Amino acid sequence: MAGLIAIIVLSLASDQVFHTLGVYPPWGEPMHEPGLNLLALSYRILFGVMGGFVAALLAPHHPMRHALALGVVGLVLSTAGAAGAIAAEMGPVWFPVALVLIAVPCAWVGGLLHRQWRGQS
Repeated sequence: MAGLIAIIVLSLASDQVFHTLGVYPPWGEPMHEPGLNLLALSYRILFGVMGGFVAALLAPHHPMRHALALGVVGLVLSTAGAAGAIAAEMGPVWFPVALVLIAVPCAWVGGLLHRQWRGQS
């Protein structure tokens, strides 16, 4: 749960900063600029990896399973979000599809980073 909360809070906070600075269009307006979508995707990848790390770090047992469980939850939530975003035509279709595709791999990388960090501490 903590990994999911971290991803959501960090993503929304970053989005808000870019909206406030005028980099992104106002909330609720479509964002079709590929560069802006790539920017959003890049920090969502980073936050997805961080979320997987947090899930593994806080797991009482089987850290990688917890990280991958977060990835599956992210996959489900991203799929639902993609359906809504595509239907609302909020931007290019590739962006929400990419969020679906990165959910599990990012969580897995976070779990791997935790495994490596734990082995070195």
